[in-house]
Amino acid sequence: MDRFSRWVAVVGLALVLAVVNVGIYSKEQLRAKGEVVYLALAPVDPRSLIQGDYMALRFALTRAIRQAVLARYERHAPERQAHDDGAVVALDERGIARFVRLSDDAPLAPDERRIDYRWRQGEVRVATDAFYFQEGTAERYEAAEFGRFRLSDDGELLLTGLVDENLEPLTSGASAAPL
Repeated sequence: MDRFSRWVAVVGLALVLAVVNVGIYSKEQLRAKGEVVYLALAPVDPRSLIQGDYMALRFALTRAIRQAVLARYERHAPERQAHDDGAVVALDERGIARFVRLSDDAPLAPDERRIDYRWRQGEVRVATDAFYFQEGTAERYEAAEFGRFRLSDDGELLLTGLVDENLEPLTSGASAAPL
């Protein structure tokens, strides 16, 4: 690095630090000498102001996986602690998954797939537990019957949308994310 580049970097760093320190100083002055004002709180909105509108998701599959995990580890309570593992599902002609068994060494049948699950505090998660959508469009998702996912070869699920009972998409410009 030549002298000019080094000098530009030092001056840039000094400017950034100066701006940050001026901001800190002004906030400290406001905190010490500012007038006290009280504002009434509005009723709590079920939406997150930071995260936006969302639908909490639960999947029927997780109940079957939970029952199988509890049955497998019934006599070995410590093994029920947090863990990640897999489950085998069978896909019907429409691609709807149905729980078959917990993963084992048995080969998969042509219609079977392995999906990952996470066991945390007695609950099973197979994918995200929230679906975020644009404010004011909640009624669009009331007909949701299924989550549409992409499944990787190694068992990871990615939610790509919500669909109705006919597997028709309900989504437009929404996204999925864990709460």
